[in-house]
Amino acid sequence: MKAVILAGGFGTRISEESQLRPKPMIEIGNMPILWHIMKIYSHYGFNEFIICAGYKQHVIKEWFADYFLHTSDITFDYTSGNGEMIVHNKKVEPWRVTIVDTGLNTQTGGRVKRIKDYIGDETFMLTYGDAVGDIDIPELVRFHRSHGKTATISMYNFGQNKGVVEVGNNGVIEAFREKSDADGDLINIGFMVLEPKVFDYIEGDQTVFESGALPLLVNDRELVGYVHKGYWQCMDTLREKLQIEKLWDSGNAPWKLWE
Repeated sequence: MKAVILAGGFGTRISEESQLRPKPMIEIGNMPILWHIMKIYSHYGFNEFIICAGYKQHVIKEWFADYFLHTSDITFDYTSGNGEMIVHNKKVEPWRVTIVDTGLNTQTGGRVKRIKDYIGDETFMLTYGDAVGDIDIPELVRFHRSHGKTATISMYNFGQNKGVVEVGNNGVIEAFREKSDADGDLINIGFMVLEPKVFDYIEGDQTVFESGALPLLVNDRELVGYVHKGYWQCMDTLREKLQIEKLWDSGNAPWKLWE
């Protein structure tokens, strides 16, 4: 089963980093967050990827083209006059990676529509290129197959990050209390499983997947939610990037499921 990763947006909320490279190429522990996401899938044996690129898409293509340079020791030997490159201790993943230029200003749904020919008639997975989590991918796929609908999205209760005021009748405050995960709402965190029928719900380049395709699926009762109760964190801002990097540097990154 192929995993499709949305990696084409401008990343304007983290412009401190995204001015020079696409947000999925921002590094956590000297490796792009895109690599971390792919390692999550690969841990479970899903090794075929389609990357929906757009903004500065050449950066993603060049990084994979030079994968050995990023992951191995290299000797550049000019003594013979031929400029030979010798790769030592090759570190390579068992990946097949297709990088598709889905357009600079294409919306999320449009990016998905543009990779239709690479999917064919197969069930596929879809996620965002800026978030990590300890998602049990095989369990997610089993859940999707159990209900027989067109689409499954993963949901997460991000909790309440502030103290809570409980207000009774007539605006009378009844209590102050500490935040609780029960105060939060479930949000869409990506890590979706989709049937190819989903392409029928996407009109074109300007379709936003979240506000265009998903509501149509809801209307047809073809969308089901899988609740993830482990760790998940997106990287929308520099503060969130630093939080993720701190976890990685601590050696206790919850999404590092691989050895």
